[in-house]
Amino acid sequence: MRLERVTPRNYEAALALSVRPDQNDLVAPVVKSLAEAYVFPNHAWPRLIYDGDRLVGFLMAFFDLPWDPDRDPDDRRSGLWRLNIAADAQGNGYGRFAVEAVCAEISDRGGTRAYVTWEPRAGGPENFYLKLGFQPTGEQSEGETVGVRHW
Repeated sequence: MRLERVTPRNYEAALALSVRPDQNDLVAPVVKSLAEAYVFPNHAWPRLIYDGDRLVGFLMAFFDLPWDPDRDPDDRRSGLWRLNIAADAQGNGYGRFAVEAVCAEISDRGGTRAYVTWEPRAGGPENFYLKLGFQPTGEQSEGETVGVRHW
């Protein structure tokens, strides 16, 4: 498994990536993530997940985003912004690989914790993130649970 940048050669395949239909309300499509990466180029880190030559997923991390500029401008966070694993590739460790890769990148940049949010509903990714060491902070972001993983 490896991560690659989104390029003119692979962006169309990235745009075609889709999760299971029952997950469409849990994660934005890749096209929205790429638009956000364009708007926030100093904070967004979009990457494609490959297994050999096969595209199996997309992730986007964020680095040093102000959490709530109305409260504390020094509260800047990094973490996993989006994770889209192709419907036919789920259950093969690609999500775990993506989370570990984001945590490694945060660590390489001097960070000691990663944040993520998830939709708190049945069939959502809460158990996935809890198994990977994230714990709810007690905060909400746009109705989603905020989790943090320390190392």
